[in-house]
Amino acid sequence: MPHFFVNSSDRIENKIVISDKENYNHIARSLRAKKGENLLLIDENQIQYETVITDIDKQKIEVRIEKNYKSERDLDFNLYLAQSPLRSDAQNFVIEKATELGIRGVYPVVTDNCALNPAVINKKTEKWQKIMYEASKQCERAIVPKCFEVTGLEKLLKAKTFDKVVAFCERNSTLTFHDYFVQSPVKSGESLLVIIGPEGGFSQKEFEIFDSHNIPKLTLGNLILKAETAVTVALGNIIYEYQNHGKN
Repeated sequence: MPHFFVNSSDRIENKIVISDKENYNHIARSLRAKKGENLLLIDENQIQYETVITDIDKQKIEVRIEKNYKSERDLDFNLYLAQSPLRSDAQNFVIEKATELGIRGVYPVVTDNCALNPAVINKKTEKWQKIMYEASKQCERAIVPKCFEVTGLEKLLKAKTFDKVVAFCERNSTLTFHDYFVQSPVKSGESLLVIIGPEGGFSQKEFEIFDSHNIPKLTLGNLILKAETAVTVALGNIIYEYQNHGKN
């Protein structure tokens, strides 16, 4: 069931009043929800509410809280994606699936073989943020991830914002994430940045940037994957390794 984001200030004792236009239109008009139906809500404190609609008028929806609890729909480490944006539907797919897989944010990175120029990317970030919001509602994410402004590899790495950084470079490595994880496990609360390039791969200059910042270059195996497939496989592998061999 998709859930809807509300503010804790909308709660009055055991009731919540939904009056913002977007949620109201989605629930009352698109879903045509009726009195007595259930709604799943979540607030900025990651408190999940199981509710029942008690009243709908032309401006607001009132619900009664049946249960409330801390949402567990989140990773307990901070997973970020730096990715060279793809064209149209392929990039929308990447943004949606990365959101489902628990990322905290996406950094659109201009690379030498990037399919889009910075001006085009800047025009698309608002749309990608909207996709993140809708995907978060659909898969019951506790937090909506952020689509950051377009940046470059050097600038992003020089900021030293993350505890760990890895780059997936299909043709230039034999080191898997499992191999890396055994040597340097991700711990609860840490921030991990995953870098994935465009269809044309990284340039020699970009490999030199990784080397200068001591960024491990990893592989996803012998198969050649499209960029959007590589994103989902890479993030899935990371979550698998953490859930099954980590959680320190």
